[in-house]
Amino acid sequence: MSRSKLEYIWLDGYKPTQNLRSKTKIVSDFTGQVEDAPIWAFDGSSTRQAPGGSSDCLLRPVACYPDPDRKDAFLVMCEVLNPDSTPHESNARCLIDDDDNDFWFGFEQEYVLWDPETNKPLGFPKGGFPLPQGPYYCSVGTGKAVGRPLIEEHLNLCLAAGINIEGINAEVMMGQWEFQVFAKGAKLAGDQTWIARFLLERTAEKYGLAINWHCKPVSGDWNGSGMHANFSNSLLRTCGSREVYEQICRAFEPRMKDHIDVYGPDNHLRLTGLHETQSIDKFSFGISDRGASIRIPIGTVESGWKGWLEDRRPASSADPYRVAAAIIKTVKSAKIAVPA
Repeated sequence: MSRSKLEYIWLDGYKPTQNLRSKTKIVSDFTGQVEDAPIWAFDGSSTRQAPGGSSDCLLRPVACYPDPDRKDAFLVMCEVLNPDSTPHESNARCLIDDDDNDFWFGFEQEYVLWDPETNKPLGFPKGGFPLPQGPYYCSVGTGKAVGRPLIEEHLNLCLAAGINIEGINAEVMMGQWEFQVFAKGAKLAGDQTWIARFLLERTAEKYGLAINWHCKPVSGDWNGSGMHANFSNSLLRTCGSREVYEQICRAFEPRMKDHIDVYGPDNHLRLTGLHETQSIDKFSFGISDRGASIRIPIGTVESGWKGWLEDRRPASSADPYRVAAAIIKTVKSAKIAVPA
């Protein structure tokens, strides 16, 4: 009889930003398939998800990956359910209307390595600031790229776990990095992004570092952190029509508030119209425009208007489930007049 460690991972009920939670269950003869991971429970009164007098919440496994950092172990992403098996109000995965996996998502997850001793980004001197932005983006070399051992370890762990991570790079501010996750299916993209975040948080523990997900961790002339959402459906991937793309982009403007409401807290600090952003109270789209709300990638244009769009507004701390649900709802609401 073999025994396995199953790390059940879920999102708590904290607002405005949910936190990752996890605990380990030991099971016998586990197959590694998510359907064979049993439903479990936890104390919701300790995670702001239930009152003390009726504290049980359920964990329903929705995705399972090998855990490369533990022996005989698996990472199990879970939805939170009420005791009657209905979705808990903190469960945004259930809001995604993509059962046929027609929508594909690629999330560009930015974050900042944070030094608890200085309470600043890793690489920032104790008494002030590093040189201005410029040399840090996609950098190499001491004094420019910081924290690389942690970044490389995280990348290797994601690949070993089977997460479809597509790349990493140092970002514009010192101590800021990014990884990208892509999946065919909105729920799967959310699952994998959360697992990648979990692995990053857990790996940072080894280095005595924290991960700062705030969208504007340093005020002033420093880039904020986003989670740009690249998305497509079968229409965007095949239409070959600039008119169709523009109709879909225009569908986002009247729903600005609906999107900003789920694109992460404090986003007004990041979406200022500076540092490669559009202002939070304005909407625009454009080809290859990183100062727009929605960018039409040059690759889409060069492929004959067959490809994807990028919503640049989601903050780094945004829930990818909520972001995907909002984007899908808006795209499906677009009234498309396909050119003859």
